[in-house]
Amino acid sequence: QVQFVESGGGSVQPGGSLRLSCRASGSIFSIYGMGWYRQAPGKQRELVAYISSGNSTNYADSVKGRFTISRDNAKNMVYLHMNSLKPEDTALYYCNAPRGTPGFGSWGQGTQVTVSS
Repeated sequence: QVQFVESGGGSVQPGGSLRLSCRASGSIFSIYGMGWYRQAPGKQRELVAYISSGNSTNYADSVKGRFTISRDNAKNMVYLHMNSLKPEDTALYYCNAPRGTPGFGSWGQGTQVTVSS
């Protein structure tokens, strides 16, 4: 089963930036669409950014224009560049392929992002 390890979270002030990284196991990573998800306390996990195997991207309205998802298939890595961070971006961030697709795997530990002044 595909596994994911997220890193790069931290505590930043509003308006700050972070880059999250996700390393995926498996030799056929390049054929998977991949997403970054987040879960805030008391809320359901939500998809915030998606990148297809062909590098097409989609974003949740709440992060459009501020977040950028990218991938490096040679390294089995997916990144989330987050700019102009807001307190409402505070959450535990995870990566995974969409449920029901071949790349979907077990959820990793996630990486915590905290935005506060």
